[in-house]
Order: sequence, then structure tokens, then C-alpha cells
Amino acid sequence: MLCTQNAYTASENIANVCAGLLEKFGRTEIDGCGNVLCKVGEHRPERKTLLLNAHIDEIAMIITHIDESGFLKVGKCGGIDERVLPASRVTVFHNDGKTAAKYYGVVTSVPPHLQTDSSKAAKLADLYIDTGLGKKAKELISQGDMVLIENRPLEMGGLVTAKALDDRCCVMAVLLALEKLAGKETAYNIEVLFSSGEELGSRGAKPGAFKSNADLALIFDVTFGRVHGESDDEYCATGGGAAIGVSPVLSRDLTNALTKTAENAGLPYQTEVMGGGTGTDADAIAVTKGGIPSCTVSIPIKYMHTPVEAVDMNDIENTAALTALFCEGGDTVAN
Repeated sequence: MLCTQNAYTASENIANVCAGLLEKFGRTEIDGCGNVLCKVGEHRPERKTLLLNAHIDEIAMIITHIDESGFLKVGKCGGIDERVLPASRVTVFHNDGKTAAKYYGVVTSVPPHLQTDSSKAAKLADLYIDTGLGKKAKELISQGDMVLIENRPLEMGGLVTAKALDDRCCVMAVLLALEKLAGKETAYNIEVLFSSGEELGSRGAKPGAFKSNADLALIFDVTFGRVHGESDDEYCATGGGAAIGVSPVLSRDLTNALTKTAENAGLPYQTEVMGGGTGTDADAIAVTKGGIPSCTVSIPIKYMHTPVEAVDMNDIENTAALTALFCEGGDTVAN
């Protein structure tokens, strides 16, 4: 029998999960925005403090209306790709302060032989979610409940495909870097900020970075991996290593230091040049307080903002290795 309802607990909240993973590295807390902050190991006053940032939120939807038949209308929370929504499986997370439950559903789609115009992808405004609850949905689900698209991780040749690799693969890279640094002397005091709300405009990174003691910051996010036919001067290659950012809003000293660290260690890397803002939490962190020199370190993924994002695990490993070497002082930044 297929289960259509399950209670969910605080242990499923991504901030709580990440806090549990960080606790062994240092004092960890979750702030009022849902950011996870960790002061890693011993901090000494003579050293600069380096902030390692990755965001933990994922693109989602929010219920805006429930019709009399129990079908759900939703709005975007982040840049969701509407083209892949029809026939997707979803989970509705209900919490009215009294009851916390999750319900499974599907995004409705019109069968091809009934479509009058199949030349255009359906817009979100024309789609509904069917939970199978019928009219009872109005009793069990509320406007404002969150909806996530579901998919299970799979190994696919040399890649792993899953939802929310933006930006959970970068969270993994930071955690792997901390593992590599365990018991080692570092050139910097290390802080970690796993920020909330990046997909909604760096909502978490702004207060999170303000609360930190950061003198400089590395912002880990994903970038567009080449699929087929795209220009190699606009997209990065999956399997090509971390993409080190170059932008007028980033610190060129940090860019150069990261590049030198990768070259000295023989690690694969790529250069990602951006003409202005980066579209990441770096844009907010770089202008926090009196300014925090920042640089992006990006992992190329394919099919961004869909349920089948794909990453090369070697890129995660190499990003972690680069980060650990930089923290050890592979090329210390003076300014």
C-alpha cells in the first residue's frame, strides 16, 4: 500500500542536518534566518579569519491556492525550470503550528493526444498539483505550505544525478575540506557559513556574514557545466576541476592566490570570468560591514535548477583538496 502521508520532524530540516555534520569541527549554531555557522577549531588573534560559505536552500514552490476539488496552485520560490514540471513527483510539507505532515503528489499534465498546442511548454500558472486527497486536501493542506520536487540520487556513468546539487555538492566539498584539515595547522582562523535563502536573493548570507569575523571569504556555488554544443568560453567542463572566479566584484588577490595554489599542487582548475555580479552569495558577502574580500569557487553541474542536476564527483574532491591546501597556506593572502 502506498503511503500518502508521513509526519516529518526537525531532524529532516537541512539546517539541523548540517549543524550535526559541523559540530565535530567546532562550536556550531543556527541563527534566526536558518543559517548554520561554525567556528572551526582554535582561533588566534594574530591570524586573519577566512569564511567558507555555501548555501543550503534549494529551489521550491509555495502553495498559493487550493481549489474546491483539492487541486493545488503554486508559485515559484527561486528560479525553478517550468519546462520540466509536468508529470514531476512532489512532496508537500504542511505545518500549521499544530500538525506537521508531508503529502505526496504529482504535477498534472495533459496527455499528448489531448493537447491542442504542444509547441510550447506549460507555464506554472497553468499547472496544478494532485495529491490524490480530493476535497479533503483543503482540510489537510494550507496555503503557504512548501512543495519540493522529488528525485532519488543515481550514479550515471562518471556522474551522480540528483535534485538540489545546487548547492549541496558545495556543502559536501566544504565538509570534505574540513575533514582534510583535521589536526593540521592552518594559515587562517576558519569559519563556516552554510547560508539560507540564496535562491531568494542571498537572504541568509547578508546577516550571516555580518555576524562572522571574516577578513576574507570563499563562496562555493555551482556553475553551468557544458552539455553539448555550448561554447567553451561561456561554460565550464564537468570533470575539469573547480572554477575559480574572476570578476570586478571579487578580490583579484584571492583569485590569483587560489590559482597559484591549484597550479603548485597540480590540481585541475578552470577560470570563470564574469563581467559584473556573480549571481551568488559573494555579491552580498563582499559588501558586508566595511567590505570582505571574496572569491567564488564553483563546481560545474549539468541541468541546473531541474530535478536531474548532474555532477562529477571528482570535481567535488578536487574542490575540497584546493580548499584545504589554501586554508593550510598554499598561498597566503596578505591583503
